[in-house]
Amino acid sequence: MSNQLQAASLGEKHVHFVSLGCPKNLVDSEIMLGHLTGADYKITPSPENADVIIVNTCGFIDASKQESIQTILEMAEYKRGPKAHMKLVVAGCLTQRYRDELVESLPEADLFIGTGEFHKITDILTETEKLKSQKKFFSLPTYLQEDSSPRVNTQPFYTAYTKISEGCLKRCAFCAIPKIRGNIQSRKLESIVNEAHRLVATGVRELNVVSHDFTDFGWDLRRRNPEAQENPVTLLRALSEVKGLDWIRVLYLYPDGITPELVELIKSKSNLAKYFDMPLQHISNSVLKRMNRKMTQEEIREVIKLIRTEIPDAVIRTQFIVGFPGETEEDFQQLLEFVKEMRFDRVGCFEYSPEDVTPAGTMPDQIDDAVKRRRQAELMSLQQEISRDVHRRYVGQTLPVLVEGFSEETDLLLKGRTREQAPEIDGHVLISSGTPKVGDIVNVRITESMDYDLVGEIVDESGQVLSN
Repeated sequence: MSNQLQAASLGEKHVHFVSLGCPKNLVDSEIMLGHLTGADYKITPSPENADVIIVNTCGFIDASKQESIQTILEMAEYKRGPKAHMKLVVAGCLTQRYRDELVESLPEADLFIGTGEFHKITDILTETEKLKSQKKFFSLPTYLQEDSSPRVNTQPFYTAYTKISEGCLKRCAFCAIPKIRGNIQSRKLESIVNEAHRLVATGVRELNVVSHDFTDFGWDLRRRNPEAQENPVTLLRALSEVKGLDWIRVLYLYPDGITPELVELIKSKSNLAKYFDMPLQHISNSVLKRMNRKMTQEEIREVIKLIRTEIPDAVIRTQFIVGFPGETEEDFQQLLEFVKEMRFDRVGCFEYSPEDVTPAGTMPDQIDDAVKRRRQAELMSLQQEISRDVHRRYVGQTLPVLVEGFSEETDLLLKGRTREQAPEIDGHVLISSGTPKVGDIVNVRITESMDYDLVGEIVDESGQVLSN
């Protein structure tokens, strides 16, 4: 993980942390680090110097499972020789999903901690040192973060993620998340806003709001208490009023919960990113029905129309799955034509991965892997052309850009992101002039566009280019 982890409280024991998977998993890792540093563990970026190595796993699809297993085995290599006393802890979604199987098949690991126990990490480490017997710790995933939860922000000082709920209300046929994380549990609005204030006090000015579905926020609280104030609009309005939060970006908005009121709020607030990360998964009605998605093609089109009518310059990012059981060539061609027509700003495309404990995993008409690969490559080739063309519209525009440091490709160029470029999943703006500091938000006039990145120069309020 990032070098920020080196700054921790002094202690006799060193812990090395590897966090895999999505930003929601990363927040869990940061809470574990908060508990550990509060118990006098010192964070080390070098696994060979660690007394404890923790791998927070992802178990969402087959590729992430394989990455988790490979990482665990790589970390186990550090237990040889003089480090035989080292503890290897496997935590997170993969352990929750495969519990006994992992314990049986990975004798290299010393402890297995599920998604309902990660906040007890220091107690578990202390307990097992005394008992030297129990190896696995699992319970129902009912833990819900509070604003008082200890946490180490592993991101650059100017940005952070905040997780607003656990679990998922949806029951998509391809997804194991409800089995791993349980049903939706929403945090209290006050807790989330308090956390935002605390993050701002540490220098955070960009907040990425994450959950399995932002638009379901508060459903469980309102079900128990009809007078509960927790809903997507009240939360986003409250966050937009936190002084010091210059950019707020919402990740994962399912289309069935995008309402005119939510779109209007995003349109009206300058610090809310005009960014809709909206996983559609498919557009063929027959595939959507088999996926157990709750919208038809016609309803999806209405949502996109609403966003683009109210916010013409909004960025829409979406994801699709190809090769879902029963997807015909006609279904796939519908999807291609839809992508051509809609000209989304960003598209991710995944080959369907059969997952056990999901309805889709046992469906008939599973698609051949070669067909999945061909469809995925064809769709992404189409999107690359669209992305290249869409990016040309930015040339000549002046955009606010958050400066992140030097480009990995050359130290002659700085890099940053616009409000509509999410960290780690979208492209960058390469900056060819000026001497801003990391964390500054500067005006950049775009001079060149590429498939996924932009190039520009910093200008002052009068439009004059600032020299180096």
